[in-house]
Amino acid sequence: MVEVRGLTKMFMMDGSGVEVLKGIDLEVADHETLSILGVSGSGKTTLLQILGLLDHPSGGSVHYNGIDVFQGDERKKAEFRNRKVGFVFQFHHLLPEFTALENAMMPAIIGGMSKNEALRKAEITLTEAGLGDRLSHKPGELSGGEQQRVAVVRAMMMEPDVLLADEPTGNLDRETGRKIEDLLLELNQKRGTILIIATHNMELAVRMDRTLGLKDGRLNDF
Repeated sequence: MVEVRGLTKMFMMDGSGVEVLKGIDLEVADHETLSILGVSGSGKTTLLQILGLLDHPSGGSVHYNGIDVFQGDERKKAEFRNRKVGFVFQFHHLLPEFTALENAMMPAIIGGMSKNEALRKAEITLTEAGLGDRLSHKPGELSGGEQQRVAVVRAMMMEPDVLLADEPTGNLDRETGRKIEDLLLELNQKRGTILIIATHNMELAVRMDRTLGLKDGRLNDF
């Protein structure tokens, strides 16, 4: 379970502090899917980056299964992030010089998995995502939807407890975006991974178990 208490985030702008998140409280249960709905600039990305340990809160706490994840040193936080959290960005951030297979393998290799095991797992998961005939293609040879599917597979390689997706269909046409949504929900159902999506897309938001609105730095029922 993910449990957030009193989470705040402040940025310094022009010599003064701007509070983007103002005492966020949130609980997300195992296997749950949650959408956080808000306009651009509302703090959705900041919240997800903190949940994914890509940024630090100014105050409050984030617990995963009772563990305060910001209490450890940087090495422990990096290890936790690699093993327990997957992140899908609006832009796929694939490395252009590597193939789809190599991009998908990377988190597993970094996490200490043997090359042969990482290769086997990446092949299976990419094939399940409909990319079995695109394994040797580099990002520039893939469509936008195919690139995003590779990014989703890469995020799932370590079988994280939580998958965070920040506007995962924001750069895709409606039909392609729907396929990415289907893939994310399928992974949630098959593997029991908590899925938290930040979006301004109402059609995507309502497909989740629960939707919360983020406005003026606070979360509210939608």
